[in-house]
Amino acid sequence: MVTQAYRKDYPRPQFVREEWLDLNGEWDFSFDDENAGEAERWHMHFPAGQKIRVPFTYETKASGIGVQEFHPRVWYRKSLAIPQEAAGKRAILHFQGVDYKAKCWVNGTFVGEHEGGYAAFSFDITPYLTYGGENSLVLEVEDSQSCTQPRGKQRWVHDNFECFYVQTTGIWKSVWIEYVNEVRIDAVKMTPDIDRHMIRFDFQLTGVEGRDGLKLETLITLKGQKIKQLGLSADRSWITVEVNLFHEAGGPWKQCLWSPQNPNLFDVEFVLCQDGKQVDKVHSYFGMRKISIENGQILLNNAPLYQKLILDQGYWPESHLTPPSEEALIEDIDKIFAMGYNGVRKHMKVEDSRFLYWCDVKGMLVWSEMAAAFEFNDQAVVRFTREWMEVVPQQYNHPCIITWVPFNESWGISTIAHDVHQQRFTESIYHLTKAMDPYRPVVTNDGWEHTISDILTLHDYVESGEEFLKRYQDKDAIVNNRIAFNNSKYAFAEGYSYTGQPIIVSEFGGIAFQTESGWGYGDQVKSEDAFIERFRSITQAIKATPYIAGYCYTQVTDVQQEVNGLLTEDRKPKVPIEVIREINLK
Repeated sequence: MVTQAYRKDYPRPQFVREEWLDLNGEWDFSFDDENAGEAERWHMHFPAGQKIRVPFTYETKASGIGVQEFHPRVWYRKSLAIPQEAAGKRAILHFQGVDYKAKCWVNGTFVGEHEGGYAAFSFDITPYLTYGGENSLVLEVEDSQSCTQPRGKQRWVHDNFECFYVQTTGIWKSVWIEYVNEVRIDAVKMTPDIDRHMIRFDFQLTGVEGRDGLKLETLITLKGQKIKQLGLSADRSWITVEVNLFHEAGGPWKQCLWSPQNPNLFDVEFVLCQDGKQVDKVHSYFGMRKISIENGQILLNNAPLYQKLILDQGYWPESHLTPPSEEALIEDIDKIFAMGYNGVRKHMKVEDSRFLYWCDVKGMLVWSEMAAAFEFNDQAVVRFTREWMEVVPQQYNHPCIITWVPFNESWGISTIAHDVHQQRFTESIYHLTKAMDPYRPVVTNDGWEHTISDILTLHDYVESGEEFLKRYQDKDAIVNNRIAFNNSKYAFAEGYSYTGQPIIVSEFGGIAFQTESGWGYGDQVKSEDAFIERFRSITQAIKATPYIAGYCYTQVTDVQQEVNGLLTEDRKPKVPIEVIREINLK
C-alpha cells in the first residue's frame, strides 16, 4: 500500500511538494578532454555536439552514447521554459546524484558547485531565470581516476578488474526543479520512540525570522484515520516537538509498528501558514520502529531479529548504477522477498531515494553503505567525511535503514590492522555518525579488522558447510583473533577486542556456474544440483551456528564480469526461486 503522497517517479518521495518540473530526458552533451570548456565559455556558447538521455551516464547504452572509455570532463546543456506564474516563487534546482564535481550556470551566470558523487545537492536559481521564456541550464562535471575520491565499485584503470566495474561519470540520478515560497519548510528530521509512543519532529524553516503570524500545522494519519493534529507558532528557524501518538487516541499500539511483516507507515502533512493563509505544504511519512542491541542480540521493536540479507550492488546491464525505471526497483525488491530474504546490504552505493521508499513501503530491511575511497591521506579523509555527513541526514528518515556501514573490508584504510591513524579515522566516523544518529547500529569496517563497531561482521567465502562449522565451532577463537578467516583476516585490528557485539556473517557464498566469461568465489559449479547443494550446505551451516545473528549472501545479480548472482544481470533466476526460498526459510 503506497503512502498518501506517493507520486510516480517523484525523485524525493519522503518530502513531497505538488509544484515541480522533471528535467530528465534529452540534454545537449559534449566531452571536454582538453579542459577547454571554461576558457572558451561553453556556459555561454555551448558547442554543437551529442545528445544524451539524462540521468544515464555516457558510459551506458541507456544514455544513447554507450562509450565506456574514461573522460575527465563532460558538459551538459538543457533549455527549459519557466512559466510566468512561477515568478513569485523560488526555483530550487535539485541534483539527486552527479559524479563527481559539478559546476552549474544558468543563463550564463555561475550559480554554484558541489563535490561528491553520491549525495544529493541543490541550488536556488531564482535570480538567474527568465520567466515566461527560454532558459539555458549548463553543467560541467569533472571526474577523475583518483582513489582519494569515494568511488565504490568504479574502476580507476582502463579495464574492469576483480570486482571493479565501468566508471560512472556525470549525472546519474534525477534532475528536477521545485517551486517554493520564500517562507517555507526546508527539512524535517523524524525520530520515532516506540517505548514512549512518541515521534519527534525537528523542523528547519526558512524565511521565518522577523515575521509575525506564522503557524506550523501537522496532521498525522494512519491508513486514512486521523491520529493527531497540532499547531505550533513558527517564530524561529529550528523547532523541535515531540508528539505522543496514542496518548489521546488509544488503539492497538503494537499493530501500528513498522516491521518486515507489517510495514505500517504513518502519513504526515506539514502546512506552514501566515495569518491563516497557506504558504507551504509538504507531504511525508514515517515508520514507528526501533532497532537496538541488548545482551549481544539485535532487536527490532524490542524483539530478536534474525537478519537474512542479500548483497545488492544495484547495477543494470543497460544503465549501470542508474535504475532503468521505478518499476525495475520494485521488481528487484519483490524478487528478493520471493527468495526468502528480509533485507539487503546495499553495497558500495548510495541508492536512489525511490528504492528506499519502496523498501519502506514493502518492509525490506536495508544496510546503507558508503562508497569507498582506496587511498588514505588528508584529501581522502576530507572527501569521505564531508560526503558521508551529507548522506546520513539525507537518508535518516527512512525506517527501512537499520544499519550504517561507512567502511568495508579495509578499503581506503588498508593498513588499519596496525595503523593507529587509520584506526582513529574509523573511530571519528563512527562517533560522527552516532552524533547525527544515535539510534542505529554502525558497522565500522564491515568484514574484518574492526575497531569500534556495534556489530561484529565477518566475510567468509568458505565453500562447504562442514568446513564452516569446523572453523566457527569455537566462538572465542574467532572473536579473540586466535583463528583467521577469509585469506588470513582477523576479526579485530590491533588494540581492539570483542565486547559482546552481535555477530553476523555479512558476506558469504558468491557461487558461480562454470564459465569462461566471468568469476565467482571459490570453484565454479557445473550443474544446477551442485549449485543448490553448495548453497544449501553453507546457508544451513550458518543458521545452525547458535551465536550468529544473521547473514548476507553474495549476491542478488551478476554484475558485469562478476557472475555470482542468484539472478542474471537481466534478472533471470539461475536456479528456481522457490528452492532458494525454502532453504532460507527452513
